[in-house]
Amino acid sequence: QVQLVESGGGLVQPGGSLRLSCAASGFTLEYYAIGWFRLAPGKEREEISCISSSSHVPHHIDSVKGRFTISRDDAKNMGFLEMNNLKPEDTATYYCAAKEACYMDVPGYVEYWGKGTSVTVSS
Repeated sequence: QVQLVESGGGLVQPGGSLRLSCAASGFTLEYYAIGWFRLAPGKEREEISCISSSSHVPHHIDSVKGRFTISRDDAKNMGFLEMNNLKPEDTATYYCAAKEACYMDVPGYVEYWGKGTSVTVSS
């Protein structure tokens, strides 16, 4: 059974931090780039971060650069997204994905999707 499962979401105050995890099973995540997407109410889905499969080069869009850090642990078959200094506009459902490569916001390069984890940033 091929599966990606996100965890670590929840309610956090502005300025707080969360660490999201993406656990893969049924396939070897090492051979895929890992992308993180988010979907907020009334907005389009956007890819915010990606880390490559070979050189592990990270990429973040400008709105999260300096606040979010993407990483991976191939020995654990997992990916992570460390989110710091969270803002209300970060409120969304966050999805991880196994991708062929880090071509941002190109759905055709996604092989597997997770079901998502909810993040709410509010006072």
